Amino acid sequence: MRLLKVKEEYRAESEQEVKEMNEQFKEKARTEGYILSEFSYTKKEKKKSGEIIDDGYLVKVTKTYGGFWDGLDNWI
Repeated sequence: MRLLKVKEEYRAESEQEVKEMNEQFKEKARTEGYILSEFSYTKKEKKKSGEIIDDGYLVKVTKTYGGFWDGLDNWI
């Protein structure tokens, strides 16, 4: 059994934090053996009576460790 892909979601408090997260995931990709195949974010706002009472950023990350057929030539 091999891990192929992991999708994760995080909450960030600011756009600056989102940018820092992106850099951290890129750096970790070099040492932890995955490709950062998706990094996206969306600003979310919570409203009450038309007034924004909270906001944050939904960050979606996909880490790809390998393809379905990668490396199987060695198994035959």
